[in-house]
Amino acid sequence: MRNIKLVLAYDGSEFSGWQTQPGFRTVQEVLEQAIAKLTGEERIRVNATGRTDAGVHALGQVVNFFSATQLAADVLVRAINAHLPDDVAVSSAEEMPQAFDANHDARRKLYRYVIHDGPVPSPFLRKYCCQSRHVLDVDSMRQAAECLKGRHDFHSFETEWPNRASSIRTITHLAVNRFGDWIWLDVEADGFLYNMVRAIAGTLMNVGRGYWPAARVAEILRAEDRVQAGPTAPAQGLFLVRVTF
Repeated sequence: MRNIKLVLAYDGSEFSGWQTQPGFRTVQEVLEQAIAKLTGEERIRVNATGRTDAGVHALGQVVNFFSATQLAADVLVRAINAHLPDDVAVSSAEEMPQAFDANHDARRKLYRYVIHDGPVPSPFLRKYCCQSRHVLDVDSMRQAAECLKGRHDFHSFETEWPNRASSIRTITHLAVNRFGDWIWLDVEADGFLYNMVRAIAGTLMNVGRGYWPAARVAEILRAEDRVQAGPTAPAQGLFLVRVTF
């Protein structure tokens, strides 16, 4: 059996998240069905780097699966895409060593949260950003974000605690940038807690609105209490951009 690694992108708008759930349309389900149709193998199971939630998008989700197919990698890309719906696409395929695991071997993941704070909401991009009714102070958001860099207990930014053995994670990169009416928050870490990026985004947006001073975020981090942090920002603004192995 070959161990195949795929990189794929998807529009999460019409999916109930990544993981297969009976009675719901999920990315895992449509991908496994597409591979099964191509290979004729009934028990295809794909293993993903991250289980994105309903409405969350991906530009660089990584999965691996085992198959007896002899198709070359470039042929696999075209053939799997032929069986996928329009809101999912495989961008690359590669045969990996048997021990490769897309989840356990991931060292860092980069997520981007996209915000639009222009005076007129975009009806065309509403599924791909969080639309803020307030113009946000990016300098204050950037200042507030500094304390989150490095290794910390991120319990204050974790929904449904405890859902991991530990809430300690290391953020290796965190940047807040603006281009016109668009703001994007990039967060790269060695791992993420449930809704961690969306909780960070909601907290920084409260700073950007002027509700809280920038120094409040350091206090929230030290509190290790989810109630102290800002709201969980909407799912449609979040993208899984890149996975580093």
